[in-house]
Amino acid sequence: MTCNKTADFLIIGGGIIGVMMACQAKRRHPGARVVLIEKESQLALHASGRNSGVLHAGFYYSTDSLKARFTREGNERLRAYCVERSLPINGCGKLVVANDETELETLGKLYRRGKENGVDIHEISAAEAREIEPRIKTFERALYSPTTASVDPKAVMDALARDAAALGVELRVNNAYLESRNGKVETSEGSWSVGYVINAAGLYADRIAKDFGFGESYAIIPFKGLYLYSDEPVSAFRANIYPVPDLRNPFLGVHITLTASGRIKIGPTAIPCLWREHYDAFHNFSFRDLREIVPRELGLWWRNEFDFRRLAFEELRKYSRKHIVTLASRLATGIEPGRCRHWGAPGIRAQLYDTRNRKLVMDFRFEGDDRSFHVLNAVSPAFTCALPFTEFMFDHIDGLLNKSVRASGYRLRRLQNIVGEKGGDHMQAIGGDGMGPQ
Repeated sequence: MTCNKTADFLIIGGGIIGVMMACQAKRRHPGARVVLIEKESQLALHASGRNSGVLHAGFYYSTDSLKARFTREGNERLRAYCVERSLPINGCGKLVVANDETELETLGKLYRRGKENGVDIHEISAAEAREIEPRIKTFERALYSPTTASVDPKAVMDALARDAAALGVELRVNNAYLESRNGKVETSEGSWSVGYVINAAGLYADRIAKDFGFGESYAIIPFKGLYLYSDEPVSAFRANIYPVPDLRNPFLGVHITLTASGRIKIGPTAIPCLWREHYDAFHNFSFRDLREIVPRELGLWWRNEFDFRRLAFEELRKYSRKHIVTLASRLATGIEPGRCRHWGAPGIRAQLYDTRNRKLVMDFRFEGDDRSFHVLNAVSPAFTCALPFTEFMFDHIDGLLNKSVRASGYRLRRLQNIVGEKGGDHMQAIGGDGMGPQ
């Protein structure tokens, strides 16, 4: 198509970060034309609509990380949002259990992190844990997080999309980003002249960032997550049950999760994918992705970075229902294979990999300047953190735009009348490495 369109802010990606960034743009700059494009026929068809639905409390993350900074507040605000909008929410809390004496040290470390992060967290005895959840198995003690909750991600996303539309954000589905060329953004719906681009494309964020000169030392490695559902009644469990995690790994291990409606699921897996949307069989097969991702994963296997071989082998074993039920049985009594028959819809985690330093990026990561902004790593608990995290990122965007306007007068002609008074510069994300599971 040759049609040329214009926008003050163009947001790429219709997940929770993209929708919230669009809302931030419109709230801060009411006179701006804010357009969000999404390649699918609906918003949130990928990670934001397929995640576990757990609102994390914030005790896993080191105090110098952005995750620690925003999880507790994000949990409070999103729980309040669900109550205000009468959206499904299950305030079931979470128990973290120890398998044996060797895990008590890590349990204590998580407790101290939670306290440092201002999280409502309690170290309790095994007897006290059984009062909360009678079926629990734990060695001597456990952690209890009363603010952990479960929501319906699809219901939350539908409500946020309605908010965005009510603010005046233009939500354009079936409109895929193609490339940035000659100062314009080319999409399947036509060519756009844009004041500012915000890339919140999840699985494709690294590729889009490179079109704008960012993310050169980063690449996405996709991991598939599957939950196995139990047909036990909704009253069978009272709380989420998680194992003590290995803080060297980016994943939390197999756990027992209650959905917003009270259904029971165990998992997830974290299986390396061969292409970005490798949900099942050859769904959305991409030869381009295959050429990029498989050599990267083979390199990780060969060099065994962050113990990748063990991690990949353990995750592939979780394809077995028997094995994943065995892992869940370490957490609680009465987990019967015959009652765990149905796999839920898979989700894919867009995990950022630092190609220069050869390590997984454990914290949120973003880069930008006065023309574009790129959310490179928005893995879990990004859904929990979305409200304060997008405010934080947009503070940076406003600063970058204001500095550009002051320095170059009318160069950003369409944006000069809508920005505020904050300072800024070319920047990257701040914060630690996360220091633990996501």
